[in-house]
Amino acid sequence: MNTGRTTREQRCGPGRTTGRISIKPVLRLVGAAVLSFASAQAALAEDPIKIALVHGTSGNALEAFSRQTQTGFELGLEYATDGTMMVKGHPIEIIYKDTQFKPDVARAVLAEAYGDDEVLIAVGATSSGVTKGLLPIAEEYERILLVEPAVADSLTGPESNRYVFKTSRNSSMDMQAQALALA
Repeated sequence: MNTGRTTREQRCGPGRTTGRISIKPVLRLVGAAVLSFASAQAALAEDPIKIALVHGTSGNALEAFSRQTQTGFELGLEYATDGTMMVKGHPIEIIYKDTQFKPDVARAVLAEAYGDDEVLIAVGATSSGVTKGLLPIAEEYERILLVEPAVADSLTGPESNRYVFKTSRNSSMDMQAQALALA
């Protein structure tokens, strides 16, 4: 009997799972990688581990995504550090930067975060157009930029650089999921 639904085997191939993963292991992996890098850098200077959260918090309907990312990021750090907000004796300091959803402002605040604020890692930004402008800044300062939640494929494609990492889905993944849902 055909119910119109595809089976797990049809979607993923024989012997494969749906490809869904639990958020906890992903959070642990990303958190461990970020905190390991940051703590190694901060340990040299005996300073706090500074992480910039570079998002649009004013002037756009996408503010809701920024708030969700901020909440998730803060909870993720809290979870990864068992509530201490410390790594190997170093406190984690989150520095908040508002891009105002403008590429030129985003570039300026990221450069300020890497340069003046001496952050080791930045997380952002909300829109793909704004985030694309951040890629050369991360490369210029040779600092890590974790892209979340912007979804353009180009953010981690050939136009990207070795300092940019993505933690969320991209546009191609959205289209593949929609095609499977409609098939």
